[in-house]
Amino acid sequence: MHERAAPALTSGQGAAGAELSIVVPTFKEKDNVGELVKRLEVTLQGVAWEVIFVDDDSPDGTADTVRALAATNPRVRCVQRIDRRGLSSACVEGMLSSSAPYVAVMDADLQHDEGILPAMLASLKQEDLDIVVGSRYVDGGGLGQWDESRAAISRFATRLSHMVVPPELKDPMSGFFMLRREVLHQCVRRLSALGFKILVDFFASSEQPLRFKELPYTFRNRIAGESKLDNQVAWDYGMLLLDKMIGHIVPARFVAFALIGGFGVLVHMAVLTALYKGGWLSFASGQASATTVAMVFNFAFNNIITYRDQQLKGLAWLRGLISFMLVCSVGAIANVGVANYLFDRDGGWVASALAGIVLGAVWNYAVTSVYTWGKGKKT
Repeated sequence: MHERAAPALTSGQGAAGAELSIVVPTFKEKDNVGELVKRLEVTLQGVAWEVIFVDDDSPDGTADTVRALAATNPRVRCVQRIDRRGLSSACVEGMLSSSAPYVAVMDADLQHDEGILPAMLASLKQEDLDIVVGSRYVDGGGLGQWDESRAAISRFATRLSHMVVPPELKDPMSGFFMLRREVLHQCVRRLSALGFKILVDFFASSEQPLRFKELPYTFRNRIAGESKLDNQVAWDYGMLLLDKMIGHIVPARFVAFALIGGFGVLVHMAVLTALYKGGWLSFASGQASATTVAMVFNFAFNNIITYRDQQLKGLAWLRGLISFMLVCSVGAIANVGVANYLFDRDGGWVASALAGIVLGAVWNYAVTSVYTWGKGKKT
């Protein structure tokens, strides 16, 4: 993985000699976990199984609810992660915490059909397969009550995924699948663990083509809780695809940082234009002011997007901003100094400003990744 795992709290002993581990990433799913366990107990009779809930420190007390279940049910385990979020990385940590030869991934929202888990397990045990996918896009499967706009988005995302996964895979966007443990260990050090689409990550990270089979199921409606789909999901998915295509050259996090920095350049130039060309400040003062505004802009948006899994909030946000500005002060000084040097030698105000920005941007990424978002945490 390109990101090292942060500390997590694990509770529950797990089922002794489990043949199948079911990893369920959670965030604010308190009202669903109990029902999911009940359904698994019904459908997996005769199977030695365990369920591992990996909770990203849900504010609704999901982890406490899981621990209460684990106190009376040895099949239930809880892994609680602190100060970060991410479905894919949660799935990876849950799978690594298991010793079962077969590992499944499914959501906690009861939208995946747990009834096909025995067939998925039987397929892996009886056929020459690496992974079995619960599919909405093969005969017998369906999207349930999705509206046309959501279905169209899903189809578009599926087409995009075929840049990095085999086109024969009909439902690469599925979050419901089962694999052999050997596949995990083969791929785990190459996984990006970005965003929500861990299945795409597995197929794109495997050195050898994965032998797969798709079993149909119909996507169900959520019973409790709220959907986690938002604009960030689309961004994370784009970063995952980009990482799979060029991540061996440029890390996806740096790409996100650079894209936001590009918008920061526009902010910088807009402020400088208004202050300098508007006659409010000299070039040097305008450049210094524009640099400060751009730094605040870059910090705020990188905190929301680039470092979402380590997002700073409340007083930590303010401390992070101060840290960001302090550790970037050398870059800011160099930015203004280089820009002034070139401007004084008739380098042109636009070219001079851009030269300062480039120098500052490289420094900003290098130091803030360690001292702003990385300090005291693993990244």
